[in-house]
Amino acid sequence: MIHIVFQQADVDVLKQAMELDETIKGAVFEIKDEWGVGPLQALETEEGWKVREDWWKSLLAGSPYGENMAGSFDDRKTVEAIKNSLSEDKELQAWIWMGQNQHDVTGYYWLMPQLREFQGRLMILYLNNLPFINEKGQLFYPWGIHEILPKEAVKAKKLARPVTLSEFEVDPDEWKKIADENAMVRILEGGKKIVGKTETFYDSEILKNITGEWQKATRVLTNTLHRMKIKTGDVFVMWRMKQLIQEGKIEAMGDINKNWKEFDVKLAGAKQVENIQPEEATA
Repeated sequence: MIHIVFQQADVDVLKQAMELDETIKGAVFEIKDEWGVGPLQALETEEGWKVREDWWKSLLAGSPYGENMAGSFDDRKTVEAIKNSLSEDKELQAWIWMGQNQHDVTGYYWLMPQLREFQGRLMILYLNNLPFINEKGQLFYPWGIHEILPKEAVKAKKLARPVTLSEFEVDPDEWKKIADENAMVRILEGGKKIVGKTETFYDSEILKNITGEWQKATRVLTNTLHRMKIKTGDVFVMWRMKQLIQEGKIEAMGDINKNWKEFDVKLAGAKQVENIQPEEATA
C-alpha cells in the first residue's frame, strides 16, 4: 500500500505507526498546498496554476520561508508519482488519511478528479467525529491526523474503507463547484461540506489578540494560531494582519515588508496610559 496525507506532521505520525505495525508499511505521499485558501480557478491550465503560485509568492514575501517556497513544490508532480505507483503495481492500494478540517478535505476534493481511473483501489480513513485517546489516557476528538498517537494510528487502520463509486461521481463535481466559486477562504461545516468565505474571515481572530500595548507581530501571530478554533496557516494569518495594517485598523512600528520579526503592532487609535496613580485615574 501507499499512503496519502495533507500535512507534514501527518507523515511523521504514520512513519512512527509503521514501526509499530509492519502491515501498514508503505510510501507516504504528502499533498503540500493549503487548498483551504487562495485562488482555485482554471488550475487545470498553466495560466490558472501560475495565478495561484504568484498569489502564494506575494504572501510568502518577508516570511521565514522565503517567497521561492511557492515554487519549491508542485502537487501535480506528487499526483503523477502516485498514479505511476498505482499503474506499475495493479495490486497496490492507496490509503487517504483525512482529519476533520478544511485543509485535508479540500486537498481530498482536489485529488479525487485526478484519481478516477483507480476506483476500487483507493481507501479512505476520515477521522470525522471519532474519539481517540491522548497521551494522558483521555478521550478527545482530533482535528488532524498528526494529533493522534502513533499507536492510535495503528488502531485507526480498522476505519479504512473503499472510496465508493458514488463518491467518485459526486466528489469531483464538488471540487468543480468549490473551484468555480473561487472564494478566498474555505471552511468545513461538518461531514465533507466545504463553505466559501471572504478573505476577511479570520480578521476578528487577529484583532482579538491585539491590544493597545505594542506587541511583536510574531507574538500576535502565535497567539492567534493557538487560540483560533478554525485553523489556518501562519502565512495567511500574517498576510491578513498586514492587510489590516494597510486598512488602518492596526498600527505598526517597523517595516512590515521585511522579516516578520521586524515590526510591532497595536490596535489603531489605542492610547497607552502610563504612570497614572489610582487617585489620578479616578479623579
